[in-house]
Amino acid sequence: MILNKKKVVFLTGTRADFGKIKSLIQILEDDPGFSPFVFVTGMHLMQKYGLTLIEIERCKFSNVQTFSNHTSETTMDLTLAKTIEGFSQYIKKVKPDLIVVHGDRVEALAGAITGSLNNILVAHIEGGEISGTIDELIRHSVSKMSHIHYVANKDAKRRLMQLGEVENSIQIIGSPDVDIMFSNKLPSIEEVKNYYQIPFENYAVAMFHPVTTEYENMSAYSSHFVESLLEDNRNYVIIFPNNDLGSNLILEQYERLENNSRFRIFPSIRFEYFLTLLKNSDFIIGNSSAGIREAPYYGIPTINIGTRQENRSLHSHIINTSYDKKEIQKALTSDLEPLEKEQSSFGKGNSAQLFLKSLKTNTIWNLSNQKQFIDQY
Repeated sequence: MILNKKKVVFLTGTRADFGKIKSLIQILEDDPGFSPFVFVTGMHLMQKYGLTLIEIERCKFSNVQTFSNHTSETTMDLTLAKTIEGFSQYIKKVKPDLIVVHGDRVEALAGAITGSLNNILVAHIEGGEISGTIDELIRHSVSKMSHIHYVANKDAKRRLMQLGEVENSIQIIGSPDVDIMFSNKLPSIEEVKNYYQIPFENYAVAMFHPVTTEYENMSAYSSHFVESLLEDNRNYVIIFPNNDLGSNLILEQYERLENNSRFRIFPSIRFEYFLTLLKNSDFIIGNSSAGIREAPYYGIPTINIGTRQENRSLHSHIINTSYDKKEIQKALTSDLEPLEKEQSSFGKGNSAQLFLKSLKTNTIWNLSNQKQFIDQY
């Protein structure tokens, strides 16, 4: 038995961020020097969005705690406040050495705030990236409330240094989802289609999320999106949006697709199963980061709609369009043939190993809770 195991708490609020940190949790589960804990909240506990807590339970992690941060009003500020309250009580019981958060969701911000205000080291996964809309403000805020940064590439590191972060607090480990993307353990497309009862030989993936800063127009935008799919003649696998403000407006439009044999609609799909679906699709359409990050590395074309991924869509596989119905339809008639796979600029599939290696050095644990701002001249 190893004494003084390091306690590491991971916070997850959505199917998306869990896919990013799953390999990191697992590698600590398998290492005798660490005790990982998983605090599960947000969309994971919502039946409407597929109750993805089930997917976490299937991993059989040793220490899993659930907390419902739902409020009667779906507003990000109240979700943030309630998450801080619940997470604060939890870490006072666990007394972790490190808190790990990911990305640009309010749950991540709650974790970073709670940790920093309780003098606990906070590590942020995939900071320094450009998210667009309110997500970008949250991502950079999480970075400023965190002490350690595990970033995907040199560009992200450079942006964090522009934010005044100490260079030795930034570790480039790639994007942890690449570990799973190129894993030889992904299910076959036959297994995925059987599991989700998808009858299509050929299909496209559609994912359309609300943009909170454009809430007043989301009903019209999602209507244009749905009408474009209806007037197309292809099959679609559609996955629910996240639960940000405006999601109900999108779901109302999805009701128009029910009982149409060309559409299969799911609240959520297991991350590994989703990757296999994406890898074998004709293209992906909508405004999901999957079209910007994962699709190009599988050689899958993307139709990226609107502003949600603004400044992130740089690959040759991506067709950018506005919310206008005619522009979306024009994109759907363009060349959407499979392309050469892009070379990943988000790591080599060894993020978990690099993460563990970093935690086994003194550099991280010797970082001060009292942060410094480093001027860039």
